[in-house]
Amino acid sequence: MLSNRKEIHIEWGDCDPAGIVYFPRFFEYFDACTNALFEKAGFRKAEMLKTYGLLGIPMIDTRAQFYVAASFGETVAIETRIVKWGRSSFQVEHKLYKGDELAAEGTE
Repeated sequence: MLSNRKEIHIEWGDCDPAGIVYFPRFFEYFDACTNALFEKAGFRKAEMLKTYGLLGIPMIDTRAQFYVAASFGETVAIETRIVKWGRSSFQVEHKLYKGDELAAEGTE
């Protein structure tokens, strides 16, 4: 199954005053990783939207679990893959790692 790994360097603007990534930013990371996965498969988002007359890709369910805090200045890696294809939807899984440690995971 197609998967992609993307590294993200955590910037100050991603964090709360304590220097820990503010949780909604993880969903922005996940969205960027989904786009990178499709691009790896040869489907650039802007071209897909134009070619197929899409306004976007609607979300029907998003979830995340957080295990270890990610902080300013760190670089994390997110592994992304499509785990389910339906007739009119698909499910994407993201696993965010700090080194070898699973720090967060999410689905869309």
